Amino acid sequence: MLFEMPILNNTQRKIIHVDMDAFYASIEMLRHPELRQRPVIVSHDPRQTHGKGVVTTANYVARSFGIHSAMPAQKAFELAKDHQPVFIDPDFPTYRRISDQVHDIFHEVTDIVEPLALDEAYLEVTENKLGFKQAIDAAMYIQSKIYRQLGLTCSTGITYNKYIAKLASDYRKPFGRTVVLPEQAEEFLKRLPIEKFQGVGKKTIPKMHDLKVFTGADLYALSEYDLIHHFGKMGHILYQRVRGIDNRPVEADRTRKSVGKERTYNPPLDNQADILDQLKLFSQQVADILAKRNLQAKTVVLKMRDSDFVTTTKRITVGEYIYTAADILAVAQELWTTYGSLSREIRLLGVTTTTLLSKSYENMTLPLIF
Repeated sequence: MLFEMPILNNTQRKIIHVDMDAFYASIEMLRHPELRQRPVIVSHDPRQTHGKGVVTTANYVARSFGIHSAMPAQKAFELAKDHQPVFIDPDFPTYRRISDQVHDIFHEVTDIVEPLALDEAYLEVTENKLGFKQAIDAAMYIQSKIYRQLGLTCSTGITYNKYIAKLASDYRKPFGRTVVLPEQAEEFLKRLPIEKFQGVGKKTIPKMHDLKVFTGADLYALSEYDLIHHFGKMGHILYQRVRGIDNRPVEADRTRKSVGKERTYNPPLDNQADILDQLKLFSQQVADILAKRNLQAKTVVLKMRDSDFVTTTKRITVGEYIYTAADILAVAQELWTTYGSLSREIRLLGVTTTTLLSKSYENMTLPLIF
């Protein structure tokens, strides 16, 4: 007989998940207000790239036609072609600059901020700089200030843990605000379609449907034993999540797993000199980030995508930690020399460092324990 052990659930925290609304597309509409009523798609225009390209994001007008992130740009064009779609090349330097301004507003409220991407983050506001007693007041302050200062909207999920906060921020978009109190959590989760649960992806959904699981309520009805039997470790996690249990902290100083730079090229790169110039640029940019964060790395990864959209990733782990642009470039060049090829043009190139360690550990000696 299997006894399911009770799990402690910390419901005393106040956590906000902030998700910017169609962030990149919204920035482009600020630049071009005349486009607000048209489908705006942040992607290379497939009419100029022989149908190639992928949607980075799209505004809500475009989404009403079924367009979404990661969709082939050609398909997006076909869905919106009768409605004057506008394709805009991504401008990541601008998006990063505005993301930094958004994060400055977060830090007015709390320094316990865990970034997930340029356009979303978790904030713990149990104790906060502005003395808000209610988390909803902190969320309203953030939403209002982002709108007044930057002209952008965001949606917020306000509750006691990260899992529910992320689901809640998506519940009323755009410019939504959803509060889930601890006593409301199970009912909120039971109402959600199973596809909304983080950890339930494309491969998992058919298995869920085979088990007659279509909603959170159906998931709740399964025992922990059954979930682990069918889904392994993820089954244990889902058993907790559908009961509103997630004690993960908001990690303000979450250690980065990698530091990298990459770029997509249109037109593609077709000569050795350009490839080497880009490797040199990326190596310097990565080294600058490592220096800023006081990190060093042991593994260098080279990512290549050719004109047939075949992506190749190769890596070398070196014997000693490295952090200078020259050292990173030397490994990147070795990877290119060994695995790279110009038999097809290069559409994407990137250099990433992993196996990171803080440089402050470099000379640390561990004490002997007897």
